[in-house]
Amino acid sequence: MLRRSSCVLVLCAGLVAQAAEGLTRVAAEARVAVVAAERSAELRKERAAEVAAKELRQGELSLRWLEKEFAPAAEGKRSLWISMHGGGGAPASVNDQQWRNQIRLYAPAEGIVVAPRAPTNTWNLWHEAHIDRMFARLIDDFVAVRGVDPSRVYLLGYSAGGDGVWQLAPRMPDRFAAASMMAGHPNGVSTLGVRNLPFAMFVGGADAAYGRNKVVAEKIAEFDRLQREDAEGYVHLGRVYEGLPHWMDRKDAEALPWMAKFTRQAWPKRLIWVQTGVVHDKFYWLQVPAAAAQPGQKLVAVVTGQTIAVTGEPPKGWALRLNDALVDLDAPVTVTLNGQQLFQGKVPRTEAVIRSALAERLDAAICPTAELKF
Repeated sequence: MLRRSSCVLVLCAGLVAQAAEGLTRVAAEARVAVVAAERSAELRKERAAEVAAKELRQGELSLRWLEKEFAPAAEGKRSLWISMHGGGGAPASVNDQQWRNQIRLYAPAEGIVVAPRAPTNTWNLWHEAHIDRMFARLIDDFVAVRGVDPSRVYLLGYSAGGDGVWQLAPRMPDRFAAASMMAGHPNGVSTLGVRNLPFAMFVGGADAAYGRNKVVAEKIAEFDRLQREDAEGYVHLGRVYEGLPHWMDRKDAEALPWMAKFTRQAWPKRLIWVQTGVVHDKFYWLQVPAAAAQPGQKLVAVVTGQTIAVTGEPPKGWALRLNDALVDLDAPVTVTLNGQQLFQGKVPRTEAVIRSALAERLDAAICPTAELKF
């Protein structure tokens, strides 16, 4: 049964026609593995020099980094810890000093710690639009060249770096296994989007500049409430270290063993997507046209059995990127929007979807095998 628009009707007819040609689940999984290996080999050649130089460039901007490796794991199993320095709106020399100090702060039991140098010296150095793109490329670099597991990438930052965690985590939570904010200010950002991303918050009780101590305590209470209302979401750890100022005397390092317990949720059954700051066109298995993404847009999507229920006002051309980890693609799938049925039927797995996703992002674990557009 199909309702709503002739556009969707044409899509459904196309899907019915293609269904017999769709890949089996086993074949689709095999194609994901093969295409991911091909893409990894391509990127390894293309990006090896970039990784060796510890610098990537986008236009006139440059992201350099320092790194340390701890107890190396097997190829493809290594964790990556992106650790953002403080400073902000200050002379380059101040931010350089903060950058060099950042690489010394945290030592996980295993993994590669990368301390990037922010490309700018602005107050919002870690949440300008170029950071999202650069971090996406940085992660792909380390997956292809250094054997990092894309499901074991962690984000943390101190002071202005903590500001960045507040902003980046809700924008790109499907890139990380866990995130930790140290002594930063959320600047009014909505954190509803980290529903499926374990999130830690640390602040000194005497860190009164910009009201950090009070604001972080309020956010911890907000996460407490969110988890009471949604027991499977908003896993978090919050600490207000009484009497400590902006420098927390490394007590915040307790975040690392807590974070390391988690691997990324690639296919969560409930999504809350709120466009904050820099907008994105993809969020886990939801997609909207890039030109139609706007700040403040909110979509909630819930999978119950074979039914995907979406609420909100998605723009024309929105899509579901599907995989058998989310729904059984051998059986009919039902999609509703604000309680109205949009689609019911089988969605074929195709190599075109697989290749497109892996060309865009080297991440086999989150690669869709089928797509449904509206």
